[in-house]
Amino acid sequence: MKAWFASANEPDFMNSNRSQSSDFPALLGGEAIRSAGPPDWPPDDPKVDEALRRLIARRSWGKYHGEACERLTNVLAAYQESEQILLCSSGTVAVELALRGLMVGRGDEVVLAAYDFKGNFMNVVALGARPVLIDIDPANGNLDPNELEAAVSKETRAIIVSHLHGGIVPMPRVMELAAAHGIPVIEDACQMPGALVHARKAGTWGDVGVLSFGGSKLLSAGRGGALITNRPEICQRARLYSHRGNDAYPLSELQAAVLLPQLDQLDERNRLRSEHAALLQSLLSSRPGLLPFQNPPSQSAPGFYKLGISYDPEMFDGLPRDLFAAAMRAEGVALDAGFRALHRIHGARRYRQIGELANAGTADDRVLTLHHPVLLGERTDIVQVVDALDKVRRHAKMIRESRSIAESRGE
Repeated sequence: MKAWFASANEPDFMNSNRSQSSDFPALLGGEAIRSAGPPDWPPDDPKVDEALRRLIARRSWGKYHGEACERLTNVLAAYQESEQILLCSSGTVAVELALRGLMVGRGDEVVLAAYDFKGNFMNVVALGARPVLIDIDPANGNLDPNELEAAVSKETRAIIVSHLHGGIVPMPRVMELAAAHGIPVIEDACQMPGALVHARKAGTWGDVGVLSFGGSKLLSAGRGGALITNRPEICQRARLYSHRGNDAYPLSELQAAVLLPQLDQLDERNRLRSEHAALLQSLLSSRPGLLPFQNPPSQSAPGFYKLGISYDPEMFDGLPRDLFAAAMRAEGVALDAGFRALHRIHGARRYRQIGELANAGTADDRVLTLHHPVLLGERTDIVQVVDALDKVRRHAKMIRESRSIAESRGE
């Protein structure tokens, strides 16, 4: 097994840009590797500032039906190569509208991965339907299409597929299985706008796709989302449900205005994030205990809203995952635990599960996610991430024992 510390074979910039901060863990009072902390998001963006100034100058920021929303709809349709775009107030609402557009209702079943965003589960339950949970591919933490066949029943009305943490679901296989049973697919691309999934834009494989424009997302408007489809009847049902004298789930002109310049920059930002994600993955390859999500070879270019990493505490002197994440955050690295596995946080009467869901349980215990803003920085920012984890590893026993002492004192 390779040693975890930096090797002589690493590139020169790894050795020439080392942090000069104290070696004592920041969690225990030492100096942080990244003293400025994680980068802010959204970042300063002159193009967004200019878009807002133009909107204010035209005094159109308060309109119900303005040109910014109309333009965003058209630009998104062209970008996604989709006929129908419905803007809405969040990605969570977009999933709900997709389910309603597919006429999912009481007594139906919807299949989704047991490791997924909680809102997808709750949307199914809110419609009176029953989630059916299947296991994930352990290599990339995403839905395993091989588990779908066993989940299908005569009550199955939809499948929700999410691309998470830089992992990509093999959509050709999903769509083949879904078509064989006549089941529509909702493709949740909230974490991957602009990503390529088997040579197609994320969100365009399913019968309906969804995007999120939440405050931390790659396209950020604070809140917001979009439904994407080439099936006009789905969009029409969602639109009719939303309109109650006015739009019950609107995206505002202000939000649309700030999204347009970000969409113009999305491909270049995705390229840079991918380049730095690849660098980080390469550097982690010589450091046991941190295994980034791995996708099988395909014509794909994943997006990195979060970069998923599987954590092995045994390689860090037994340091618990959440305490490791806390130590990394103290060093100025935005590293957090992943989602909770859905079968571990909901009562068994609310869902049906297929098999033991062992891989989803492991993800619940071990997944860490690196927030994307650091991937838009410099190569030296990636080096600092690695320096921080090396520092935490060196002092893992000290951090673990210090926490144990504090807990024994009731601190």
